[in-house]
Amino acid sequence: MKEEKKTAKKKAAKKSTKKLESILDLNANNIWDLDEFAISEAWERERAEEDFSISEAKLLNTIRLAFEVVHYNPEDERAVEKYEKGGWAKLTHCKVEKGCVAIRRKAIERITDLSYENIRHISTSMLLELIDRNFGGGWDSIALAIRDIIETGFEISTTQLPASRIHAPGGTVEKKVAQGFDVLEIPKGTWVEAIFAKKKDPVEKIHMDILERQYDEDGNPIPLPDELDMADENEDEGLENDDTYFSSLTPEADVKDLEEEGLNIEDVNEEEEE
Repeated sequence: MKEEKKTAKKKAAKKSTKKLESILDLNANNIWDLDEFAISEAWERERAEEDFSISEAKLLNTIRLAFEVVHYNPEDERAVEKYEKGGWAKLTHCKVEKGCVAIRRKAIERITDLSYENIRHISTSMLLELIDRNFGGGWDSIALAIRDIIETGFEISTTQLPASRIHAPGGTVEKKVAQGFDVLEIPKGTWVEAIFAKKKDPVEKIHMDILERQYDEDGNPIPLPDELDMADENEDEGLENDDTYFSSLTPEADVKDLEEEGLNIEDVNEEEEE
């Protein structure tokens, strides 16, 4: 009967999560939308490929972002009983002699389970539930490090008002809810602390096209357009700092200035000699 329940849970999990076409497509973004059994299925399907061993360590590091990862010996009966029949999914190493790996999604049950990796993958209601479980101390009772993690994924604001005024028409709570915030109310005697939270919009990553380096027939690198522009700027700057370049212009400039004052070079030279 127990085995039937476990099988039913596995099937339900597969239906509720996204499928992975190839285990090599696994990355830090889609790992949060997959369950352990979907990953195991994709892993076992492709681990026999010739080049798979090259990616094995990298894939395991990606899996560790959202899952517990345990290495165990498949010949150890106690390990098999624990990791192959207890809600864990099994991954077999490319080299069979290295044993197996068991993975299970990390549970987020306490506010201290939050991290910079998972904070953007939980709902606002779940966040407020975790805060509410934190001994009911309110926002200021949360460690600064955890608050910093939360604020990377959510807009947070708080207010404290008398219990009789917390739901006043047109008040802070009503306005914040209208702006799309979820609210958690924590009673503190005759006052209430309201914690408002709203998920931040994902930041769009800037895509940069990097030009590929080209080489001439002799194997010398061909300067890129930016490098050519920089070379021209450096050449102009060199002329500006060249004393010989300006020395040819200075006398003419001096003569012009003297003529405007009604003097000539001979008069100035005589004054300097005296």
